[in-house]
Formats: sequence, structure tokens, C-alpha cells
Amino acid sequence: MFASEDGLKGDPRLQAISEAIRVVPHFPKPGIMFQDITTLLLDHKAFKDTVDIFIDRYRDMSISVVAGVEARGFMFGPSIALAIGAKFVPLRKPKKLPGEVISEDYELEYGTDRLEMHVGAVQSGERAVVVDDLVATGGTLSAAIKLLERAGAEVVECACVIGVPEMIK
Repeated sequence: MFASEDGLKGDPRLQAISEAIRVVPHFPKPGIMFQDITTLLLDHKAFKDTVDIFIDRYRDMSISVVAGVEARGFMFGPSIALAIGAKFVPLRKPKKLPGEVISEDYELEYGTDRLEMHVGAVQSGERAVVVDDLVATGGTLSAAIKLLERAGAEVVECACVIGVPEMIK
């Protein structure tokens, strides 16, 4: 579901957030229109509005876990978690977490990758939201959901700053 379909249609914050995201053509390879959120992070108001929209959505949903996908989910997830009284669980690329981990492989347009999470970071029955910057094909988010569900969490929703509707099937 996109923000415009969730009662936020016409919300002036959405236009400001959209305008704060720089589009870089042909990066990292020809044909890709890279959505650069670093410019959003430089705009205090747009950054705050982005986080506030998520906080407003999840505040009363009994979320106990905000799981952020490396690396851009780390930029939004902790603020959301703190504001709604949830813990933040990082979902990392391979070999970045010390100690025992569980992992989930997934397909990319250009290969495969893996997400890892500490064993014991999530308890059975906890309600979780997955946070990332962008949803395109959904491969990374699907892996995050599978990882959390294997640990016993109920994944309530995925929260992404940018949606690419033409890529979502």
C-alpha cells in the first residue's frame, strides 16, 4: 500500500519528501534511475516528516520489533522504534554480526545476497515491522519477512520510504 492509498493523499509532506529525494540516472549501471535518499537526510523537515508518518502509522499497532534492512533501513528504523517503544533489530549483510545468526538468501536482479539476524533478537509472537528505503521487486523485503517469521515473529507490514509501483507485481 502506498501512502496516497492510506489516507495521506494530498498530504503536503509527501510532495516535500518526494522533492527531497534526488534521482541519479544510470547509477550504479546504465538504465537504473537511482533514488538517492541522502538528500532527504540533509533536509531536516523532510527527514522528520518521513519518520513522523511512520510513527503515526505504527504508534498504536502494538509493534515490539522494528527490523531495519542494511543499510538504509538503519537510517529510519531506530527513530521509529524509539518513538513507538519498540526494539530495533538490524538485518545485516553476511558476516557483519558477531555471534550466532540465522540467515535468509534472496535473489537480486543481478545475483544473490543474504540477510542475517542475531539468534534470540526476536521472540516468538512479537509483532514486527520491516523498514527499508525502497521497495522495487520485493526480494529483500521477502527475505526479511521470512527471516523474522522463522524466528517466530508476526510481520505486520513493511515500511519503505520509496515505492516503485511499476516494479511491484
